[in-house]
Amino acid sequence: MPATTTSKPRRVKRVADGVFFTLPETLPRGRHKLTPEQVGDAQSVRLLAAVTELLAAHGYRGFGVGEIASRAGVSLEAFYKCFAGKDACIFAGYDRFIDVLLRRMAAVDVPADDRPGLTAALLGAYLDTLQQDLVVARAYQVEIDALGAPARARRRESLHLFANFIREEEARASADERPSLPWSAYIGVVYAARQLASDALDTSATPDLEALGEDLRIWISDLFRER
Repeated sequence: MPATTTSKPRRVKRVADGVFFTLPETLPRGRHKLTPEQVGDAQSVRLLAAVTELLAAHGYRGFGVGEIASRAGVSLEAFYKCFAGKDACIFAGYDRFIDVLLRRMAAVDVPADDRPGLTAALLGAYLDTLQQDLVVARAYQVEIDALGAPARARRRESLHLFANFIREEEARASADERPSLPWSAYIGVVYAARQLASDALDTSATPDLEALGEDLRIWISDLFRER
């Protein structure tokens, strides 16, 4: 009779504090001076971090609401005060993920009239932020796809936001204040960067996303060359 093997459960890694989520201190037991709003905000952040960690470690079907609440250190009642359900919690985490990425990209400062340099720097900021928290990156670049059509719709919306942001920044950086390429070029660059990053995260526990950014810089320079 053949021997049976059991796979070890994937260890649930923590998110990096201060990148996508700034984790609040554990709420004190008993009486305290925190307002209900402060308690709710702290519980919400802890739940978002917990669902992100579980999604990255176990995939969408590998955990339930009870595990999210337990990992966050809150009650089920508290969970449902914050979120309607598991999917709502995941998508709230994804929305935070996209918001942080856009803010990191917005902080990039590149000299004017350097279109290839600006686009490469914006995508570099995106990849660098992913590298800083591979748990969050895996959850929302890879595992979220299991949520099906709603996740795909959110992804399209987010990638269009990135492409439009790059297009507008590139236009502002140019002398004539006009985008140098058609819309399809910007969305194509963003889709390519996102897919390459997702594949790297899906095939390696420790991908070098910064090296990927250097590769992207080469063909972005060619894409934006003077014609």
